[in-house]
Order: sequence, then C-alpha cells, then structure tokens
Amino acid sequence: MSAGVGAVFDGVVGQQAAVDQLAAAAAAAAAAVRGEPSPGMTHAWLFTGPPGSGRSVAARAFAAALQCASGGCGQCADCRTALAGTHGDIEIVRPEGLSIGVREARELVARAGGRALRGRWRVVLLEDADRLTEGAANVLLKMLEEPPPRTVWLMCVPATEDLPATVRSRCRLVPLGIPTAADVASVLIRRDGIDPAMAAFAARAAQGHVGRARHLAQDAEARRRRRDVLLTATAFGTVPGAIGAAEDLDKAAKEEASAATGEVDATETAAMRLALGEASPGRRLPRGTAGALRDLEARQKSRGTRTRRDALDRALLDLATLYRDVLIRQLGAEVEPVHADMAQEVARLARAGTDPAVTLRRMEAVFAAREAIAGNVAPQLALEAMALTVQTG
Repeated sequence: MSAGVGAVFDGVVGQQAAVDQLAAAAAAAAAAVRGEPSPGMTHAWLFTGPPGSGRSVAARAFAAALQCASGGCGQCADCRTALAGTHGDIEIVRPEGLSIGVREARELVARAGGRALRGRWRVVLLEDADRLTEGAANVLLKMLEEPPPRTVWLMCVPATEDLPATVRSRCRLVPLGIPTAADVASVLIRRDGIDPAMAAFAARAAQGHVGRARHLAQDAEARRRRRDVLLTATAFGTVPGAIGAAEDLDKAAKEEASAATGEVDATETAAMRLALGEASPGRRLPRGTAGALRDLEARQKSRGTRTRRDALDRALLDLATLYRDVLIRQLGAEVEPVHADMAQEVARLARAGTDPAVTLRRMEAVFAAREAIAGNVAPQLALEAMALTVQTG
C-alpha cells in the first residue's frame, strides 16, 4: 500500500489476510461513527501469533485506522500520533514486569471508561495480555461484558489459550503468522536502507522477527552475542564444558538485559529522585518519600527479570534452530538452513554425532529448558539441566 486509505498497514509485514480483515473493520467503524449499521466492528479484538509475527504493530495500525477519518491514510495528525504512540485517545500498555496484577487492571479499566477527548474512539492497546493474572483477567472481563460506547480493546497474546476462555470468547480474533524471510528482508531494505546481503542474513537469522532482524542488521554487538550463543553448542562435549556453557548462556542473557534496561533504570531513578525533592545527587531524600523509590526499584527489578528471561528465550530458540540445521545436514535434506553463517560448526556437530535421534533429543532438551524458564524455574538450574542432557545425548 502507499499513502492513502489503509496506508497505516504498510508496516504489517506478510499478513495480508489480517490487513484485509482490519481494513474492513475500520470501514465498519467509520460507518458506526456516522450512525450507520456496522456489524464488522466490535469492542474487543484479540491479536494472536508467535513472537515476531507483528501483533502489536498490527494492533497499533488498526488503532490509527480507527481514529483516521480516511481509514488510515498514514499522513494525518491522527495517523502520525497513533503510530508514534502519542495519540491522546489511544493508551498503549506494555507490561514491564512478569505479570499484570489486579490493581493495575483496575486502574486501566477506570481510564478506559472515559470518553474520547478528540478522536473517534477511545482505544486501549494491551501488549502481552497473557501476563494478566487470573484476578486481573476477571477485572477486565467485567469491562468487556458491559463496554462503554466508543471504547475499543486491542489485546495481543501468542495464542488464544493464553487468555481465559471467558475473556477470549468476547473478542474477535485476528490470527497472525510468521512472515517469510524474504518479506522481512524487503522491509529492511526498503524502509531502513539496509544492505541487501545484510538484510537477507538478518531476516533468516531472526526467523521472521522484524524487530530482531533490524537489531541484528544494525548492531554488531547483537550479532556477536548471537554467535557466542550458537558456539555454546560446541562446548557440550564434557560435563565441565556443559556446565560452563550453561553459565555462559546465563551470563550473555544478563549482559543483554543490562544493556537494554541499565540506561532506562538510571534515567527513571534520577527523574524520581528529582521529583521527590532531592536537592543534589547523594543528598538524603525528604522524609516520607523512600517508599516511592522502593516501589520504583521493585518495578525495575521485575522488568530486569523479564528482560533477562526474554533474552534467554531468544538464545535458546537460536540454539534449537542450530540443532535443526545439524539435523537436516545429518538427514541430507534439501532445506535451507537458518544459520547459514554457522555452516562449518554445523558440519562438525553433524559429523561428531551422526545419530539424528540424538540431535532430536538435544532439541527437545532446549525446548524443555524454555518451558521450565517460562514456568519460573530458576534459569541457571534449567540451563544446567539442559546442558547435561545435551552432553549425554
């Protein structure tokens, strides 16, 4: 699409069916604003798809189309502010911690009940809605059962099963898939001006995840960390090597999390101290303000834990797909590898363990570690168990 009706959906990569559905809904929403029948529009939408599918990108584009008098032209003030996340009638909620609790849900519902200030709709975009606790989901359910007029909820989750049936049954589903590497590379070249060869490498290495592909293409340090993770597969030959590899994986995740959150934490803390009345750095805070700083530190700690686990999940997915490349080489399958830049290491691993069944068990061990960490098992324990399983084959 180009500038014009539906142009806001240009950033939704490789999801034509979803774009058609959302564009039709935006047209129905415009009809509702005019007081006409609008069966194609509803008050709650559920965007589903694996990481990298562009759930939040699609939801934000839809929010812009709802506010735009032209159905998402991409040029007007409503479209620009909606896509930038600064539109006054669109609230974008990004959970920073491991969960969204009842108190947060109640505050969000209270804000969502207000009237639109300038736009056509009051829109709440809840990213990672699967982080709602059971109590928080119940709070949200009451709003969905009796929605205020002109209020629209857009929720993003990996799969429908990640929300209670009572909540998801009140939403219209927008399923998304993983875009192809070719689609991702095309976007990197066209929108970000990235060299075609680098774009092709990053798109395949990121396995269709547009944001990560851009990060890999533009950040040499990110490419180094990825390669270091993949090289841990060559260190699982002995028990000490396996334990050391597990420690390296955890260390790499901590470093990535620190790089992602360290500057933000420092800025937040400085702003909070200034707001609380700290006269100069290092001076004692006014009496009665320490609690606010402790709350901030608790939120930052929770965000850091989540960021570390997200980094570990990406690392483990990279490791699993490396073993996939080993497996297809062992089987002689004519399938394009994910990690073409690791061809020599893949060849060595394939020669060292010629039994495809062992490679499959190693992949299963990596996926088991992902599930364990997602279930709040201590990352170091989960990684060591995985490493020892991989080492024994």
